[in-house]
Amino acid sequence: MRQDCHRAAFVAVALLASLVCARADDGAIIDRWYSALLVADRTELTDLLADDVRMKLDDVGVVQNKQEFIDSIDEWQGAVAGAAIRHRIEKSEAGVTTVIACYDFPNNDMLMHETFAIADDRITASTQKALAESCAAY
Repeated sequence: MRQDCHRAAFVAVALLASLVCARADDGAIIDRWYSALLVADRTELTDLLADDVRMKLDDVGVVQNKQEFIDSIDEWQGAVAGAAIRHRIEKSEAGVTTVIACYDFPNNDMLMHETFAIADDRITASTQKALAESCAAY
């Protein structure tokens, strides 16, 4: 009986450790994402996205595949010039990470709710929705 308890405790600790490692890995991917997004780094963004990714922009009703997203980076590069992006992970479980992000553009800022599905160190889906036209609540 006592040996079973030790075995169960070991399994529980091992599972918890694997979840923490997965969250840390997902966190690193999210950090890389926002760093690349801020400087419109097409190479890094391409590397971070799975080939079959779906990028959903709820507020404008757009869903982009990988190539469409990468093609939109030229326009984004102009918009993000002189900006800053702050983000914090709200939750990460079962391969889905929820982020609150503040986009500080030179003339305005936006508070966003963003989710990322991550598998095999790649973003497989992302959904973005505006929370506020100000980052005061960040």
